[in-house]
Amino acid sequence: MNATTAEQASAPVPEDALRSVLLAGERPSRPGPVLTSLTFGWRALLKIKHVPEQLVDVTMFPIMFTLMFTYLFGGALAGSTQEYLQFLLPGILVQANVMITMNTGITLNTDIQKGVFDRFRSLPVWRPSPLVGALLGDVMRYSIGSAIVITLGLVLGFRPEGGAVGVVLSVALLLVFSFCLSWLWTMLSLILRTPNSVAGVSMMVMFPLTFVSNIFVDPKTMPGWMQAVVEVNPISHLATVVRGLMDGSVPAGEIGWVLVSSVLLLAVFGPITMVLYRNKK
Repeated sequence: MNATTAEQASAPVPEDALRSVLLAGERPSRPGPVLTSLTFGWRALLKIKHVPEQLVDVTMFPIMFTLMFTYLFGGALAGSTQEYLQFLLPGILVQANVMITMNTGITLNTDIQKGVFDRFRSLPVWRPSPLVGALLGDVMRYSIGSAIVITLGLVLGFRPEGGAVGVVLSVALLLVFSFCLSWLWTMLSLILRTPNSVAGVSMMVMFPLTFVSNIFVDPKTMPGWMQAVVEVNPISHLATVVRGLMDGSVPAGEIGWVLVSSVLLLAVFGPITMVLYRNKK
């Protein structure tokens, strides 16, 4: 009995029988770009779930900057910490979001070094979906950072005259700009060889952009040559828009500049990133 069973098990299965089994069910359709991008976005969120330390830059740094600048420099810069908070908090909201974008490139470079992206590129999915999904996952991080900054500001006494609508619109614009800016760090993650290199170059770019701006002080107090630099800084335009929306005014011209900057960032660095991603060895 056992010998007969062993012989039956080792006997080759007829090709027609295999074909009938494989064709019995309907073949699932190939996933589209939206579904695959959302799937990789969910992967990014799961990484946060299993490694919550990734949220340190989203939570602790905005809190530290808000408290330090408000209570250390607020009295000297504005004569009152409460008055300075009204000016500072929209700027801190901008700084928190744009600084968080650097984590995108660091995380992607880590995946590349581990060989994870080699596996992604071999999958029969829309080619940009791993990159787009990672950036969509980071949008959730930007949202968390924005919520923390706004909540802390309300606790400290910040009162946006634009109400909830102004706050929501300013955060939405911030998310759009941050998503587009993230493509710059994604490009760097495909050029530089280590996560530390990506972090170093990103900090070297972001610190001048955020500090040589109108985030912390009014440019009118600066020398003329520095005012000119601040006025062409896209971060300054973004901070001006966020302040205006939260104050109840709608700076249409500034909103246009921010949207144009976002489109240019995406149009320039998006295609370059995809070419580098396609040719990455």
